[in-house]
Amino acid sequence: MSSLQNKVVLLTGASRGIGATAAGALGACGASLIAQHRDSEDLDGVRQATATIPDERKHFVAADFEDRHAADSLWDAAVRWKPDIDVVVLNAAMMHPAGGIDDADDIWDAAWDRHYQVNVQAPVRLMRAAVPHFRERGGGIIIVMSSWVAQRGASNPQMIAYAASKAALKAAAQSVARGYAKDRILTYILAPGIVRTKMSVDFANLQGGEDAVTSSLAMREWVPPQELAELIAFLAEGSVPQLSGATLDVNGATYIR
Repeated sequence: MSSLQNKVVLLTGASRGIGATAAGALGACGASLIAQHRDSEDLDGVRQATATIPDERKHFVAADFEDRHAADSLWDAAVRWKPDIDVVVLNAAMMHPAGGIDDADDIWDAAWDRHYQVNVQAPVRLMRAAVPHFRERGGGIIIVMSSWVAQRGASNPQMIAYAASKAALKAAAQSVARGYAKDRILTYILAPGIVRTKMSVDFANLQGGEDAVTSSLAMREWVPPQELAELIAFLAEGSVPQLSGATLDVNGATYIR
C-alpha cells in the first residue's frame, strides 16, 4: 500500500464514483484529505466515502463548478484548513448527452458552455492556483482524470462536447507538465475506459445497454473504480517523477495506442 503519511491531498468529486473510492484509498494511505463535493445533496456521499478517515484528517468543501468562482473559493478554503497542499487530484466532471451536431442552437450552446465550465475551466483554474503554490514549496503533484475519449473520440456523436472537454483538460495538464517539470511539479493524466460508475451506466443505456457495452471490451469487464483509486494513491506518493506528463490508459487492452 502507498504511504501518504503527512501529505495533504485536495480531491475534487469526492462524493461518488471514482472520487468516492479514491477518497477512501487516499485516507487509508494516511493522507489528510480535502474532499470537494457539489452541494448539500451529496454531502452524505462524501461522508460515506470518508467514513474510515479520522475527523482530524478530513475536511469537506462544497463547490459547484458550474459557478465560475467556485474553483477559487475551493482553493481558498483548502489552504485555510491546510496551508501546505502536496497533491491535487482533479476528478470532478459532468457528462450529458447534449451538444451534438443535430441539436438546436440553444441546446448546443448550453451543453458546450456547461461542459467547458465544469470539465475544463474549473479544473484548470485549480491548476492555476496549485502551480505557484507548488513552486513556492519546491514541488507538488497534479493528477488529472481525463478519458479515453480524449484520444479516440466518443462513440456516440451526442457526446462531442464531453469528448472535447476531456481533450482540452488533457492538453492543459500536459502543458503544465512540460512547463513546470523543472520546478518538480509532477503531472499525471489518467485516461480510463468504461468504469463501473453511475455515469458509465447512464452512458451504456445510450449505447444499447450494459451487455452491448461489455461485449465490446477486450476483457469483457468494466474498469473497477478501486483500480483507479489505487493508481491515484500510488501516483500521489511522487515516487515516479520521470512518468510526469504521461497519459496512463486504463481500459483492459480495449484501446491500445
